[in-house]
Amino acid sequence: MNQSINTKFYSVLIVLFIISGCTTVYQTVQTPDFEALYGPSEPKQRTLAADTKLAKDAVSYHKDIKPILDTRCVACHACYDAPCQLKLGSTQGIDRGSTKQVIYSVRLDAIQPTRLFVDATTTQGWREKDFYPVLNERIDSAQANINNSLLAKLLLLKRDNPLAESGKLADSFDLSLDRKLSCPTVAEFSDFKQDHPGWGMPYAMPGLSLKQEYKIMQWLQQGAEFDAGPVPANDTVKEIAQWEQFFNGRSLKEQLVSRYIYEHLFLGHIHLQRHHKKKFYRLVRSTTPSGQEIKEIATVLPYDDPGVTDFYYRLRLVEGVIVDKTHFVYEFSENKMQRYKKLFFQTDYRVTKLPSYLPEVAANPFLAFAELPKNARYQFLLDNAQYFISGFIKGPVCRGQVALNVIRDRFWVVFFRPDGRNNVDVINDKFNTFIQQQDKVLSLPGAAGKNLGLFGWRKYNKLAEEYLKNKNVFTNQIIDEYGGFTIDDIWNGNGNNQNAALTVFRHFNSATVVEGLVGDTPLTGWILDYPLFERIHYLLVAGFNVFDSVDHQLATRLYMDFLRMGGEDNFLRLMPDDQRERINRSWYKGISGDIANYMNTPYYSAGHETGVVYKTDNYKQEFFAQVRQHLGKAVNTNNTLRPCQHEACKKTARSELQQKSYLAMTELTTLKGSELALLPEMSIVKITGKQGKSELIYTILLNKALENVAIMTSEDLRSEPEFDTLTIVPGFLGSYPNYFFHVQEQLLPEFIAGIKKARSSEDREAFYAKYGVRRTNPEIWGYVDWFNAEHRKYRGLKAGLFDLNRYNNL
Repeated sequence: MNQSINTKFYSVLIVLFIISGCTTVYQTVQTPDFEALYGPSEPKQRTLAADTKLAKDAVSYHKDIKPILDTRCVACHACYDAPCQLKLGSTQGIDRGSTKQVIYSVRLDAIQPTRLFVDATTTQGWREKDFYPVLNERIDSAQANINNSLLAKLLLLKRDNPLAESGKLADSFDLSLDRKLSCPTVAEFSDFKQDHPGWGMPYAMPGLSLKQEYKIMQWLQQGAEFDAGPVPANDTVKEIAQWEQFFNGRSLKEQLVSRYIYEHLFLGHIHLQRHHKKKFYRLVRSTTPSGQEIKEIATVLPYDDPGVTDFYYRLRLVEGVIVDKTHFVYEFSENKMQRYKKLFFQTDYRVTKLPSYLPEVAANPFLAFAELPKNARYQFLLDNAQYFISGFIKGPVCRGQVALNVIRDRFWVVFFRPDGRNNVDVINDKFNTFIQQQDKVLSLPGAAGKNLGLFGWRKYNKLAEEYLKNKNVFTNQIIDEYGGFTIDDIWNGNGNNQNAALTVFRHFNSATVVEGLVGDTPLTGWILDYPLFERIHYLLVAGFNVFDSVDHQLATRLYMDFLRMGGEDNFLRLMPDDQRERINRSWYKGISGDIANYMNTPYYSAGHETGVVYKTDNYKQEFFAQVRQHLGKAVNTNNTLRPCQHEACKKTARSELQQKSYLAMTELTTLKGSELALLPEMSIVKITGKQGKSELIYTILLNKALENVAIMTSEDLRSEPEFDTLTIVPGFLGSYPNYFFHVQEQLLPEFIAGIKKARSSEDREAFYAKYGVRRTNPEIWGYVDWFNAEHRKYRGLKAGLFDLNRYNNL
């Protein structure tokens, strides 16, 4: 009853609002001369002083508006792939507005970077970079504040053209990742409205509630000012000063170490242990020292020349709402600082000079950091391996199917130990010498700088293949002298570091990496060593420029083939020699010509036997079983849906809901091939118990089988749907849910049967209508809020808001 009264109340307010001011929206929009009506467009100072008190009837941005934008708009408008680059997660993003410039596209020339908070620091600066306002920047009046607001027009368009409340979206809604965007200015809105009446905001989702819409309209009408938000406790000053002092030591050794760490941490979110869980920092270079306002040096890549002789490493607060797709956390603590000191300052070595910032040096970490101990560098990466792999997964490179089809849908990753084979110092010394001899062969495409050219990838592919050959020769010599590789050569995480084993999932056009060996034994696995790990970072994170031209992006994608093969070759070296060719060919079916030549070339120590002892012919499964035993507690099991017998479940489960859900999800994992045709790549299931008293959450991951991952396009032609499988994990995994399901406990058997037996379009329609949360569902925003809240409970400071750009229309 109360909800009905509230709806009617806000309906009346909206009508009055329209009558009093907004009726002119659709009248004046027909007039092209906005300047004659409302004066020239000039950026406004919207941010109020911290001590400014709002009028009694004023709408507060931080109290009233930000929660709406965070929960309804940021789901699509965040990060580089925000439509029209309109980022609504911060005051700076709102004030910056939109642009017609597309970041993710194929282009012959690089474009100027447009990183919020970095590449321009004023609204006028963004106007000079072709961003246009979504708020009124003309005369200040209630009418002008609405009529000149693109945000208001898009919200009102949705109100006038709401979605249907059931069924799939109409075909007029394009949800493809690479769809052509319409990014109208206020002056162009009349045509946009006529051409796309159903494209109001939120796009392809139900509109805001009347209460939410009314609040935003009030705020816009009042001038859309940003009042000061809650002042966070300033309890981190001491720790920040300590870290900035550590990073800004002046000796050559301190400067080189700091540069190395910065080039690995620049992209992530740094959290200070035991401090506010919502406060994160970026490690940046600034022209100002500690204690002064940060003035970030806006280089495109972290190893670009800073352009000044003196600069300082600073911790800059991350502004705006935290979204999961770009959120990966690295924690600073007293233990971490002591770890850095042990790795880099308690070893006897000398730094004689600082490396150049020229691309041919700076883009090659084996040249730039040659004077830092290799073992220290490798151990630095291993200590937080999941974080560094996440740089590839959550950085700007990892967007879209073409960028991601270089990897399988699910595979496991482990690492060779940093201290040499079986702790034999002479082998470690030989490997260090070998790497020094290969420093130029290990050069990456970024070393070419602006001179790469469209076919420059050929040079770096040849270098990558040359390294595989040289490494194969060197490795064979080591095997001849010291024997084949064994399980003891795998890094064991020092007995408790759960970065020792990782699982990477690909969800067609997004990906996730988690600790642990999740799911059944995969088709393939990688074993990384230091040169592989370091090149993954410098190719896909430190050296990747999302604003660059197609030549760099193509070279990056093609070079990554060799890094994948390097990891696979390391894995094959621990398989029986007479099985390696068969296993390798099972990964690269359906290829021919030059591609087949280098994909099938045996750079995996053919003719040199492994030191692993096998007792069965299920070699991969047995290998990883031995790895699990070797790692012990260093294998994270939080994401594991453990094999379960009925009686065991009954003994260990704490409730009837847990028992039934556990058994149902276990049964679901047995489905394969055509039985999975109904499911999207990544879906999240809410299971509700009787009387709605409790809920459980599972993430269902579809592992699509492919003949090979050696070709950039035509994935459908390489698919092997008969071999598709499922991995199910308790809780949450992934940043881009493709779908939400809601199942009542008593309907779990029907839910599984529906997945298994659905064949016709009628079956699919009935299934999604019964269990799915469709885009047209008026309650979908409630589900989004609930899942985001549960995600925060489940993952704590590592959680961010889910992105709905890839939510399917099923």
